[in-house]
Amino acid sequence: MLKIGEFSKLSHLTVKALRFYEKEGLLVPAATDAWTNYRFYETWQLETAAKIKAYRQLDLSIEEIRAIFAGEDAKDILARKARILQEQKKDLDVRLSIINHILEEEEMKYQVTVKEIPSVIVYYSEVRLPKYSDMMQHIPAIGAECLRLNPGLKCAEPPYEFCEYLDEEHRDTDVLIRHNEAVVSFGVENETIKFREIPATKVLSIFHKGAYDQIGEAYAYIMKYAEENGYQVNGLARECYIDGIWNQESVDDWLTEIQLPIA
Repeated sequence: MLKIGEFSKLSHLTVKALRFYEKEGLLVPAATDAWTNYRFYETWQLETAAKIKAYRQLDLSIEEIRAIFAGEDAKDILARKARILQEQKKDLDVRLSIINHILEEEEMKYQVTVKEIPSVIVYYSEVRLPKYSDMMQHIPAIGAECLRLNPGLKCAEPPYEFCEYLDEEHRDTDVLIRHNEAVVSFGVENETIKFREIPATKVLSIFHKGAYDQIGEAYAYIMKYAEENGYQVNGLARECYIDGIWNQESVDDWLTEIQLPIA
């Protein structure tokens, strides 16, 4: 029989590790001296030690190794582990791609993040306006019309309001815009005000600070980012107006979030 030190050398497991595996019931000494408490191992237990070491190197948990030793099919457990590692690899690949994308930029003007937008009920209105900036004057009128139809209707908390552009191509004038604002419940509709429920959505998010006539740069950045990092666009981009003409004197302080739905 082998003393624990000898067994440690042959198994390439530290004495501390052997004591841990003993405590977990994976590798119990073949004998323990009642007087000295010395632990002794049989040579056949080197094979068990090798299996434990190999499984741990594959990132199997103690519980998974215990299940294998209890008779569960090792291939089933390894297959599950392979799926988990594959998902982790995808996540790591995305992170590396994002880091490389940032490192390649001469100036990190924009920072893209991934967000989960929960399912919401919105009231919305579709309108054709002479130009994009006219939406800022039109939004208060839409809200007033909705409240006239639905006195007491409350907006969702936290607030969520955004615009979508419905034309199939860019237009300098005569643009079709849909304004959406999240509310707590459905309400009365008319020809102007409608309600719908938007399902939970994963989006790429980017913030643009400054005038709206420069926001095209932010759109170009987020679309390039999505393409280079393997994201599939899954819906219309959403413009969320955080700061603007209603609360900031300088256009340099206007803040707009662009949300790009992704699959």
